[in-house]
Amino acid sequence: MEILETAFMQRALIAAVLVGITAPAIGIYLVQRRQALMGDGIGHVAMTGVGLGFLLSTNPIWMATIVSVVGAVTMELIRAYGRTRGDIALAMLFYGGMAGGVLLINLSDTGSTANLSSFLFGSLSTVSDADLTAISLLAAFVVLVSVGLRRQLFAVSQDEEFARVTGLPVRALNLLIAVTAAVTVSVAMRVVGLLLVSALMVVPVAAAQQISRSFRATFAIAVTIGVTVTLAGTTTSYYQDVPPGATIVLLAIGIFVVLTALVTPLARRRARTLEARGAQCTVDMPGNRRPSDDVKV
Repeated sequence: MEILETAFMQRALIAAVLVGITAPAIGIYLVQRRQALMGDGIGHVAMTGVGLGFLLSTNPIWMATIVSVVGAVTMELIRAYGRTRGDIALAMLFYGGMAGGVLLINLSDTGSTANLSSFLFGSLSTVSDADLTAISLLAAFVVLVSVGLRRQLFAVSQDEEFARVTGLPVRALNLLIAVTAAVTVSVAMRVVGLLLVSALMVVPVAAAQQISRSFRATFAIAVTIGVTVTLAGTTTSYYQDVPPGATIVLLAIGIFVVLTALVTPLARRRARTLEARGAQCTVDMPGNRRPSDDVKV
């Protein structure tokens, strides 16, 4: 195949598979915790890490990982301890991260605002061997945490109070989810882009929930959808010369719409069937009473 003959596309496809696995793998916990937009906030903060990478002439992925982990931990602490001003603090953190990235990258000798495009929206040709190594190591960490600790993370995401009563280290697990989400953002920013990575965390999970109710099945289906759309989007981007991140996200949304359209009529039909069965089982008690049914006091 022509697409496999070029080295940069080989790296891009490998990175796409890793992103397709890791984003839904941690996204399922964020959706369960009703923190679907957390990835978007981390993406804003990671921009400062990208700017620092250019300023210090280091790999932007590793620097973005460090900064986004610090930002994610800060977000979790604000969520846990913040009160009325928590939303304002988060807003300043998000926008400050984006502004800091733009400023730092313009102060560097090797970067400019034009370099931000590949990090904001993804780029196939910019995935280098060093980037692929970093992405592979970070993806391995995400998979190890999201799969190896799935029972504990699900318990915390489902009901923190119950998890605390059972003796789980709730605070540590919450911080671990935040750190893993930050690492996932760094994994995905080369393929999907920092502004769109949150969608890849959430949409495949939402699509999987349309056809599954168990956690295990939802996890497997979401990862399958993630890998499918990242590979399809990367391939489409190569042949049609369109942005990979936007293509991947639109494909994921398309799958969600199709599954919703297919499942909704079936759910309504099932509800009507159950309602009809319930009506048939209703017994007319007054017409079937027997003397022995009377209660004597």
